[in-house]
Amino acid sequence: MELMLNKLKSTVTKVTADVTSAVMGNPVTREFDVGRHIASGGNKLAWKIFNGFKKSTKQEVAVFVFDKKIMDKYQKFEKDQIIDCLKRGVQQLTRLRHPRLLTVQHPLEESRDCLAFCTEPVSASLANILGNWENLPSPLPSDIKDYNLYDVETKYGLLQVSEGLSFLHSSVKMVHGNLTPENIILNKSGAWKIMGFDFCIQSINPSEQEPKFSSKEWDPNLPSLCLPNPQYLAPEYILSVSCETASDMYSLGAIIYAIFNNGKSIFEINKQDIYKSFSRQLDQLSRLNSSNLQNIPDDVREHVKLLLNVTPAVRPDADQMTKIPFFDNVGAMTLQYFDSLFQRDNLQKSQFFKGLPKVLPKLPKRVIVQRILPCLTSEFVNPDMVPFVLPNVLLIAEECTKEEYIKLILPDLSPVFRQQEPIQILLIFLQKMDLLLTKTPPDEIKNSVLPMVYRALEAPSIQIQELCLNIIPTFANLIDYPSMKNSLIPRIKNACLQTSSLAVRVNSLVCLGKILEYLDKWFVLDDILPFLQQIPSKEPAVLMGILGIYKCTFSHKKLGITKEQLAGKVLPHLIPLSIENNLNLNQFNSFISVIKEMLNKLESEHKTKLEQIHVMQEQQKSLDITNQMKPLEETKISNIGNQVDKTFSNLGMLTSGPDCKENGMMTNQRKGSLTLEEKQKLAKEQEQAQKLKNQQPLKPQPHAIIAPVKQTKDLTDTLRDNIASLTTQPINKPKVPSSTSFSSVGIGMGFSSSVENTKRNGLNANMGFQPSGFGMGIGTTSQNFFGNTGVTGMANMNMLPTANMPSYSSLNTTSPAVQQSRPPDMSSLDSLFGSQKPKVSMNQLSQQKTNQWLNQFTPPQGTNSCPLGTQMNVMGQTGFGLQGNPFFNPQNFTQPTNSIVNSSSASKDLNDLFG
Repeated sequence: MELMLNKLKSTVTKVTADVTSAVMGNPVTREFDVGRHIASGGNKLAWKIFNGFKKSTKQEVAVFVFDKKIMDKYQKFEKDQIIDCLKRGVQQLTRLRHPRLLTVQHPLEESRDCLAFCTEPVSASLANILGNWENLPSPLPSDIKDYNLYDVETKYGLLQVSEGLSFLHSSVKMVHGNLTPENIILNKSGAWKIMGFDFCIQSINPSEQEPKFSSKEWDPNLPSLCLPNPQYLAPEYILSVSCETASDMYSLGAIIYAIFNNGKSIFEINKQDIYKSFSRQLDQLSRLNSSNLQNIPDDVREHVKLLLNVTPAVRPDADQMTKIPFFDNVGAMTLQYFDSLFQRDNLQKSQFFKGLPKVLPKLPKRVIVQRILPCLTSEFVNPDMVPFVLPNVLLIAEECTKEEYIKLILPDLSPVFRQQEPIQILLIFLQKMDLLLTKTPPDEIKNSVLPMVYRALEAPSIQIQELCLNIIPTFANLIDYPSMKNSLIPRIKNACLQTSSLAVRVNSLVCLGKILEYLDKWFVLDDILPFLQQIPSKEPAVLMGILGIYKCTFSHKKLGITKEQLAGKVLPHLIPLSIENNLNLNQFNSFISVIKEMLNKLESEHKTKLEQIHVMQEQQKSLDITNQMKPLEETKISNIGNQVDKTFSNLGMLTSGPDCKENGMMTNQRKGSLTLEEKQKLAKEQEQAQKLKNQQPLKPQPHAIIAPVKQTKDLTDTLRDNIASLTTQPINKPKVPSSTSFSSVGIGMGFSSSVENTKRNGLNANMGFQPSGFGMGIGTTSQNFFGNTGVTGMANMNMLPTANMPSYSSLNTTSPAVQQSRPPDMSSLDSLFGSQKPKVSMNQLSQQKTNQWLNQFTPPQGTNSCPLGTQMNVMGQTGFGLQGNPFFNPQNFTQPTNSIVNSSSASKDLNDLFG
């Protein structure tokens, strides 16, 4: 990489040094800026050619520089001869003015180090193109190294040289004397120009008479720069020391031969013995045949053979050469017409430009860009010709790269964007809008191209508006979104609303429908769709255009219409339009079809939404119930555990266990290690127990019925199962439960620690429901037992001594009549509760979070649960007995089967009431 940079640096330094040493101090540099070395030309390619610009006008030029260092090997008088020869040639060129001669922009200037003059812009000399790279910069310019002549360039170039010779021979009566590839210059447009008049010979006869030219004898002692190139000289120069206009035609033949033979001349001349070489050449020319000219095209081969003839009179003159069929080529004739374009009137130009699009595809791109394009863009100054020239310029632009378009075409095209007359200019641009938007830079599009489109939409001509609306969709994807949203769409809407032409209104709607896909969804919903409701006309074409926009928006994957807008804006607008009287059957069917699609989508989306909401609500309810049940159960069980601990701690029956806080406190009390807070808490509990002991028993009051709440267990089904189990058991032999199961039953009837029994007991205690058909009492001992349970609490039942528990046989021997007439015996309560065991009233017990229990275990809504009044009634004579409960009174097991006939009706009543 460093080596490449050093090489590049040395090259730039060398070029800069060449320019500095060659031109520095020359008067040409006062008016012109000299650029890089691009080519070489003139006799022996002695002139270096640089590109440059005029300082005042920035006009491009070519600067020819002869560096005097080339003459260092010569003596002074030889140097003077060379300088005089070069000056003569430039001065003669400056005096001559013709399109086929190189145009001099600034005359020759001499300084101590160089000679310099300026001409029209130049690409290279023909010798450079043919491979003679002498006196060229290093590295070799790529545009010279890769330059290949096309047939049309060769034909038209030779035609131009022939025309230049015709001008010299006929009009100026001058022989060029040194017509060679070095003296043929290709200008920037590719035209071939003649220069190098160092050895030109003027006719010595008056203009009225036949021209006569005198030549000098060949002097081999002169410097080579003071002699013409012998390889292209006619034999008569050397052998007979004579010349005429035909001598230049021989040189033209030799040039044609070199062009078609890769720059190789027809004969090799030995400069040391030039007379012998020309004598041999003369002999070869007399025997010249077609085999020697096989590389030359057939349609010009015979003419080249004539041009190389030994006898000057046989050679065709310049005017004859311009008329040979070889130059009757469409491309050559087209280029020739362009060179004479300034001589044509507008009618002739317009006819030529109309036919030019058929010729352009047949020409090489470089020829079109270099030769034709400059001629076309020069006609932009004539407004009447712009409509005829512009299509050809845009056709050329299609074949150019974006860089070539920006560099070569856009600078001349920009002023045309702003021309409003004639109106055809706008139409042509609209038809090629995709090309302009593709290759024009964004800044120029915003400043020049899009304003032209806006002018077309606002033009007074309906035809212009229609064309613009039809063309906009073809290039809408190339317009940037802000310009489309803020500038283009508003003008299309205005054209639709303000026009009096139905065609413009319909085309506006069609245009909007086609460019919807390039717009944002919310812009369409918020701006385009509301605009449709502002359109005043109700013609069928307009209505179908409105329907088309709705349908495109509705069915497009990126856009779509929300169900809110369907219900609130779109359908209320479409449905009235669908019944317009101007619509025919097919148009009505189109409206109805779109409306049905919209309704179906509206129904589907909203129904899906509601279903999802319903599912979410149901899931949320389940989660709420579950979350409520868990903490309530934990609280309830914790309360039960605390109650049991306190009860048995007071009885002195719970003395150990890691989870028992009261036991721990008792242990700490015995050890004398209680904290002050624990002692205060213990004192309060003892005080509370003493108050409860001294308090008189309260009569329980009936509680209001609480509305059933959703619970997880269906208690009605439990009731029915229990009834069924009773009816299926033998009447005379009731099933006697074991002591363990009986204790569990007892606990269940008196606020047991079991969760389910607690549900039943708590609910029945509040409900006070007693169905008919069940026994109203149990034995005295049984009443005392269950009543005691109801007073002391649930947890005491599991720990009662078996000595206080009556046997089942004794309960069974008591007749039902005796049980009903015997008053309740409460003596067993006294034996159970001593002075240290206070009795607890039913109201006090019910106040201990009764509502919380009830709410927790209330049957869920929708279930066939019922309150358990049929299982337990706490509102007996004493307020503590389980009167009327058929499941726990052993005497009721001996009742006849028909004694529980009413149970089904009771269940039905329960279902009617709670279920």
